[in-house]
Amino acid sequence: MKKRFMALILLAAFALTPAAALRTAALEVQPATQADFDLPCQAAILIDEDSGTVLYEKNADEQRPIASITKVMTLLLTFRALEEGRVTLEDLVPVSEHAYGMGGSQIWLEPGEQMTLNEMLKAICISSANDAAVAVAEYIGGSEPAFVEQMNAEAARLGMTNTQFKNACGLDEAGHLSTARDVAVMSREMLLNHTEISDYCTVWMDYLRGGATQLVNTNKLLHSYDGITGLKTGTTGGAGVCISASAERDGLRLIAVILGSPSSKDRFDAARTLLDYGFANYENAEAALPEDAPGTLPVTKGAEESVSLNYEAPGRYLMQKGGDNALEVQIDLPESLEAPVTSGQQVGTVNILQAGQTLASYPVTAAADVVKLSFGLCFERLVSALLFCEE
Repeated sequence: MKKRFMALILLAAFALTPAAALRTAALEVQPATQADFDLPCQAAILIDEDSGTVLYEKNADEQRPIASITKVMTLLLTFRALEEGRVTLEDLVPVSEHAYGMGGSQIWLEPGEQMTLNEMLKAICISSANDAAVAVAEYIGGSEPAFVEQMNAEAARLGMTNTQFKNACGLDEAGHLSTARDVAVMSREMLLNHTEISDYCTVWMDYLRGGATQLVNTNKLLHSYDGITGLKTGTTGGAGVCISASAERDGLRLIAVILGSPSSKDRFDAARTLLDYGFANYENAEAALPEDAPGTLPVTKGAEESVSLNYEAPGRYLMQKGGDNALEVQIDLPESLEAPVTSGQQVGTVNILQAGQTLASYPVTAAADVVKLSFGLCFERLVSALLFCEE
């Protein structure tokens, strides 16, 4: 005999678990392409931040320079160093002759000058300062070349197969290349796992050096696009005008990458077009577990009377707007389990249905081992009980 728990989850309903804890999957999304609509850029991609699903692509795997979007990887490694306790925001970051010599956007750091890591991060995220990016790279990695090795190792770990970094700031250099798809992967990693980036990249204006140096954000979408959350702009002669732009509306989080636009206006217009397309055509449907979903199952003939359960189903689904997007969550579980039970063993199923059709299935697993009750264990418990009674 199986227990079945069902819940009808409407799009307007609240999730039963915190939003931050929800995972998102995608159901049969066909991405738009250049044939559907074109953009004023050489390459582009739009993805759902939570599931990573591609919603639009144009030359997404074409290797190109990416200018200061490179700094997303520099920031990734810096935030990881902070997370691991190898550095703190209060650390003083020294400025070398090499960092001082960076061209392009900068905050005019002087050799021997020091700023806190927090101040350097402001300079990188708000003003896209090349000198600050290289100073931080040297501080974290020991030298810029050593840090670049770490950047490439992280790119490989993330599956950025068409990316090769040559420097930490994004200035044009032979062989310093990436793709729109790889930039989206890198941006998603940052936004999902280092949410503190929003404390920097959403700031429009700030000051350093006691107010003497003004920082103004290079991402003009902060002032003009509803729901914008970041992330990084970039411009060089080789790369053209670029942006990795992120935004959120009604629980849907998107990342639009634009590479090789002819002008800043074209860059921002292209990013708006992609984000508008995403928000107009997609939504996150709620598919939370029902409130009566059991947290444990009884175990017969076992050393424990019950075992805790792990549910692996996502809490939301990326779906195209239009039609009936109400989702039904069905949980199939047995009345009980017989020992032995192994941690990770599948003991049931979560089925996601729409209009009676199963869209996806996910396992329910045991969260712990439960060994079979043996004669020796029974005898040991009997002795323990008798001794307790005597006391």
